[in-house]
Amino acid sequence: MKHIFTGFGFGPIQSGLFAAEAFKTGRFDRIVIAEIDQTLVDAVRASGGTYKVNVAGSDRVYTMTIEGIEIYNPGDDADRQKLVEALSVSTEIATSLPSVNFYDMGENSVARLIAAGLKNSSAEATIIYTAENNNHAAEILTEKVGAYTDIDTSRVKFLNTVIGKMSQVTNDPALIKSEGLATIAEGFMRAFLVEEFNRILVTKASIDGFTPGIDVFMEKDDLLPFEEAKLYGHNAIHAMLGYLAMEAGLETMDQLRSRPDLMEIARKAFIDESGGALVQKYKSLGDTLFTPAGYTDYADDLLARMTNPFLRDSAARAGRDPVRKLGYSDRIFGTIRLADQYGIKAANLSRGAKAGLKYLLNTPDENKLPDELRFSPDELNLDKISKLLAWLWKDEPVDDLDKYAKMVLW
Repeated sequence: MKHIFTGFGFGPIQSGLFAAEAFKTGRFDRIVIAEIDQTLVDAVRASGGTYKVNVAGSDRVYTMTIEGIEIYNPGDDADRQKLVEALSVSTEIATSLPSVNFYDMGENSVARLIAAGLKNSSAEATIIYTAENNNHAAEILTEKVGAYTDIDTSRVKFLNTVIGKMSQVTNDPALIKSEGLATIAEGFMRAFLVEEFNRILVTKASIDGFTPGIDVFMEKDDLLPFEEAKLYGHNAIHAMLGYLAMEAGLETMDQLRSRPDLMEIARKAFIDESGGALVQKYKSLGDTLFTPAGYTDYADDLLARMTNPFLRDSAARAGRDPVRKLGYSDRIFGTIRLADQYGIKAANLSRGAKAGLKYLLNTPDENKLPDELRFSPDELNLDKISKLLAWLWKDEPVDDLDKYAKMVLW
């Protein structure tokens, strides 16, 4: 079977996961990228369609070189036509954008381009991976594309993903030089750094006679339990560790390895609180992950990966955007609320929530904190916590705010 890949967005996940895995298989006749950053497009074209990704293993950083890609800017008329042509023959498509809100923005939107490709598709089948860290990304993109063309659901499948692969992009010349990172392209001062991990979960694609060209992804009939394990496990503890690290005056995540007290708080939060709730919720699935032993292995593996010194992750990056991460249904308070549903006192997660609120108070300008909430982190008490949560959760139908404010002080 002829395989052709097209990816939207050229960040570290697209470059270091989807396009890289497609290249490594040797099964793809073409690897095509849609990217709106013209300077990045020009740099990769100038390198002859070759780019580099730095990969953080457990004991070193090494460089992966991907060759022979085509890269086009959908904002350019000629490039747009080439993208539509590529999409019309693509067997695999991957979207890796900042959020699902970018699916249908403007005349050259992802949804419109995919629809234009599908209208005249000659591919035997097409699967479309959505990698926007949204539990319903595939359903949202299906609806957006369906507004512009009829979708043959027997041979076109939109798939959700659970991507627990940590990554970053840097354009800091000093960091690139000091760490010896390979830039994306020669003379282009930007570098991708991704972890070696590639155990990615995807919705099972059932298309008769079709086998995906990328075969390393693990298919699941129902991704929701695993999406919750990522949000309430991986994402929650990663952010929590970032907040605890910054509270302790640490700058990088690997420095947490010298603080076993903080790592123990995170481990208990991960295994006893997040795991305690999710194992109860999903034990009937019969999946190894949702067993005490399986979830403990999951937690210990991630704790080691989160603090990998070769990933060069900063605590500030792990904790960035606290307004979102401290949301009512997001990673930290969402996990606290889930644990509470199963009768688990999430005292360790609450410790992370308090550190997160302190970080919010320490970064008032960038998080647009109202003047009346700009008090010292050292002044946190029940009243001030309640006011912060009321502001953070102002768009949520919350009727138990005081309950969770009290939990922060456990």
